[in-house]
Amino acid sequence: MTAADSGAALRLDKWLWAARFFKTRVLATEAVAGGKVHVNGDRCKPARKVHPGDRLTVHRGEEVFDIEVLGISDKRRPAPEAQLLYAETPDSVARREAEAERRRQQRGDGGRARRPDKRERRHIRRFIRKEGET
Repeated sequence: MTAADSGAALRLDKWLWAARFFKTRVLATEAVAGGKVHVNGDRCKPARKVHPGDRLTVHRGEEVFDIEVLGISDKRRPAPEAQLLYAETPDSVARREAEAERRRQQRGDGGRARRPDKRERRHIRRFIRKEGET
């Protein structure tokens, strides 16, 4: 990992992959090409070089990250090390948490219905048998 050297630069798609924003480089490349990533407010290509100090806006699903590049690494390292490559703005963190809470409230308990467990299935069968007898 290279610290904040003034001459350090790396392809944007490779940096996003190394910083663990995307699981594969192909996904990172598609996101950049699709306009989901902006560097310093501008849409760019996957081969764009990122430098320490650049500001990125990354749209990943429903999440939006506003980050500043702190370091450069061309290798995918464990998550704690990857988090040292960038700093997320406090506004971005607050916005993402508020959005997650809103989605949680909206979903409530009526999310996906679960299958009945063994005990519940027995109760259902007993109920159906009793209904059929009357």
